[in-house]
Amino acid sequence: MAKKIKSKRHKKKGATVQALIGIKCFTEYGLETNGGELLFFTVTPTNISVLSATSIETKIRQLMFVLSAFPDIEIACTDSSECFDLNKAYLEERAAIENNHKIRKLLLRDSTFLDEIQMELTTARQFLFIAKSKNMSAQQVFAYKNNIEKVITEQGFETHRMKKEEIKRLLALYFDASLYGEQLPDVDGAQHFNI
Repeated sequence: MAKKIKSKRHKKKGATVQALIGIKCFTEYGLETNGGELLFFTVTPTNISVLSATSIETKIRQLMFVLSAFPDIEIACTDSSECFDLNKAYLEERAAIENNHKIRKLLLRDSTFLDEIQMELTTARQFLFIAKSKNMSAQQVFAYKNNIEKVITEQGFETHRMKKEEIKRLLALYFDASLYGEQLPDVDGAQHFNI
């Protein structure tokens, strides 16, 4: 019994975050996961508030065409900057229990400052098409990604395939690691070795 427990502890200890979320490695065109290679395409949003009803209907048809051409494609909308909600909550909690009036005032001012920053950054949204290529060779993935990019562009959307640095930044923002995810090393701790 003791041997089983020790074995389970050893397995848990060896698991990495990368393994837990199913990411294997970066590839030439995207991100290799347990479920296949993911290809990320950013799409520049269209301001529909200035479009006529006919133009909006056209945009919807164009999007429907993209989705029907690639039924497995996924759409994601993410913040393209960090979220300060936890920092704000901490400052507000701290201000509520602070006895010193001047410090409470400073804490509330910091919270207001974070609100202002958040307002500027929340308009910075990132829209993505995410395609999965499973059991494809590098040449097939290359052709597939070119085909996706071509169809999206032909339907009037401004797009490009995300490169490794952009994907790293996206993951870092998603997991609240850093605003500068593109600067994170590919392998944790690799920066400490001269190989």
